[in-house]
Amino acid sequence: MKGTLYCVSVGPGDPELLTLKAVRVIRQCPVIAVSVKEAPVLGRAGRAAGEESVAYRIAAGAVPEIKEKELLPLCMPMTKDREVLEQSRREAARALMEVLREGKDVAWLNLGDVSIYSTSLYRAQEVRGAGFDVEMVSGVTSFCAAAARLGCSLAEGGEELHIIPSSYGIERALSYPGVKVLMKAGSAMGRVKALLAAGAYEVQGVERCGMDGEKVYESLEDLEEQAGYYTVLFLRSGGPDLS
Repeated sequence: MKGTLYCVSVGPGDPELLTLKAVRVIRQCPVIAVSVKEAPVLGRAGRAAGEESVAYRIAAGAVPEIKEKELLPLCMPMTKDREVLEQSRREAARALMEVLREGKDVAWLNLGDVSIYSTSLYRAQEVRGAGFDVEMVSGVTSFCAAAARLGCSLAEGGEELHIIPSSYGIERALSYPGVKVLMKAGSAMGRVKALLAAGAYEVQGVERCGMDGEKVYESLEDLEEQAGYYTVLFLRSGGPDLS
């Protein structure tokens, strides 16, 4: 019998935002896979690297018994180098399939929702193509949690909602109508802030929503240029106030 790969969403940071299904799947799977930035060595050092994963720490807040399970760190470097990415993805798929062939179910933890800029979907498709069962477990997205933290609506009536990755060129996207959500804004915050200052945008945002060190930004002036990777911004060009 082959194991099943579950791509499990753990939400943006608050362990209480894990779904009941996510908790159940994590509890039932003997192996927990996590994405790490660098290839870990085997043994205790490898496990320690896996336990440093943000997704792992979130899940452990809801499922403490996760610490007793087998941990499988998968290297997913933060790079746009296609060759490096493909190599790491092939190695991750190979490691997953080795465990699945043993008949063990694997829960691969993903920040936010597994369908939004997920690190696991490319490899999950490869694993499925090799004849293994793969299931996606949905969860709360960072932008939904951040909107709730701000007490604002993401879209009303006929408003359009656009989800935009800030680590790529966003100049054209800023002209879209309706509400714009800038994700992963921290890595390019200086450039993003300069672009927003040149336009007439109402800006709010949350950094590290639901995590330690959470910060709320009520305006563009409040926004720190050194804001971290886990920063979500909401933009409106005129129209109703987000608050």
